[in-house]
Amino acid sequence: MALSGNCRTYLPAREQGSGICPPPSLLPSDRKWGFITIGYRGSCTIGRESQADAKFRRVPRILVCGRIALVKEVFGESLNESRDPDRAPERYTSRFYLKFKHLERAFDMLSECGFHMVACNSSVTASFVNQYTDDKVWSSYTEYVFYRKYETFLRET
Repeated sequence: MALSGNCRTYLPAREQGSGICPPPSLLPSDRKWGFITIGYRGSCTIGRESQADAKFRRVPRILVCGRIALVKEVFGESLNESRDPDRAPERYTSRFYLKFKHLERAFDMLSECGFHMVACNSSVTASFVNQYTDDKVWSSYTEYVFYRKYETFLRET
């Protein structure tokens, strides 16, 4: 593992040409590059197929997954840590969620911190509300994966 110009920042092994990634214990806990995943669940109820009116429910919460130090840097006080308190900053979690419910705001915060969307995924399922009606509840789960490159971090320091 080689040091860059900033003595606190280590270069990833793949950038040294060795092709072997360093063990997590050798990486600094304050590294500023990596992935953050944003996820949310949504649902709506639709009656018979011929009915055009659907009753949409609001997004209940925006879930956040990533390295704790990185997630805290981006979302700060907007992050609800009650489901996974007191974890070390270099650890990962998928149990945080945001205090606000506007997906666009989360995207803006990520963009302002140098993150770019690299992948997204969505799934939809349907189930009948009860056996006596034709109403269906459609549930969806969507994830957006964001990444900030190591080079982006170097330009900021």
